[in-house]
Amino acid sequence: MKKKYDLVAVGDCTVDAFIKLHEASVHCDLDGERCQLCMSFADKIPYESLTVIAGVGNAANVAVGAARLGFKTAFLSAVGADRNGEDMLSVYHREGVSTEFIKVNKTKPTNYHFVLNFKAERTILIKHQDFDYVDPRTIDNKTDWVYFSSIGEHALPLHIKLGEYLKKHPDVRMGFNPGTFQFKLGVKKLKAIYDHTYVLFVNREEAARLLGTKKLDVPPLFKGLHKLGPKIVCITDGPKGAYASDGTSSYFMPPYPDPKPPVSRTGAGDAFATGFLCALMYGLPVHEALRWAPIESMHVVQFFGAQTGLLSKRELVTLLNKAPKNYKPKAL
Repeated sequence: MKKKYDLVAVGDCTVDAFIKLHEASVHCDLDGERCQLCMSFADKIPYESLTVIAGVGNAANVAVGAARLGFKTAFLSAVGADRNGEDMLSVYHREGVSTEFIKVNKTKPTNYHFVLNFKAERTILIKHQDFDYVDPRTIDNKTDWVYFSSIGEHALPLHIKLGEYLKKHPDVRMGFNPGTFQFKLGVKKLKAIYDHTYVLFVNREEAARLLGTKKLDVPPLFKGLHKLGPKIVCITDGPKGAYASDGTSSYFMPPYPDPKPPVSRTGAGDAFATGFLCALMYGLPVHEALRWAPIESMHVVQFFGAQTGLLSKRELVTLLNKAPKNYKPKAL
């Protein structure tokens, strides 16, 4: 029986205010990592521009991206009963994303985040409201795929209910990209989520953090993450490329060649997840999904806003056909 939706995304959404900084500096450790954005203290600091974008967020971006790639999607989230909340719902209606599972909280303001952009990188000031959400078990038999990502630190009950839903519907495949507060909750509290994850999306440092190790060698990371439950594991490594494993075969994928320097890397990870997940939903194997994902990432970072550069299927396939001959996954 055909389901009502191809994908239901679950997570928080927000209004992002992009503040492009002019006067700042970045200080990193000797390895060029663990960098800090530094500005003058107790001073008036000019900025170049302000761009406000409604309806974004990790899961929201994937819901919109999947809709643009041709899938019927819905979004389970929450907004406040304010102008920002109305703007968010308008975005989803315009993008063809169903708001059936979005709960309007009458006494809470809509999430509002500040994105400090300096060069191509960003630092985000976040605050997740303690929202009430639609019970994810009401999704019931309405979809074959779920995508779950960043949600507020107060939402542990939602995780428990989602775990119960996934246990009841073992044929539902879920993509999971843990957010800030989900990392804080830890693997044990979210065991039911990891147990029923079909595709796990993390970056290299996050993979090590989940496993409680400082070692960043990819093969052992794959082995440890598969033991948590995921059937497929994707490990991104920023502009260096990405890795994927299905438990039997594993691959490295170089980035799609950028036509120009990135404007903002906000949303690059969500775009990667969008391309990879949607390729699987179209029935493509892991190594082909690895060819789709970097194209989405490459295009998104050419624009401000995590959704502006999300592609249609025709646009993605056109870029795929234009890819150089060496744009293909390499077996590890």
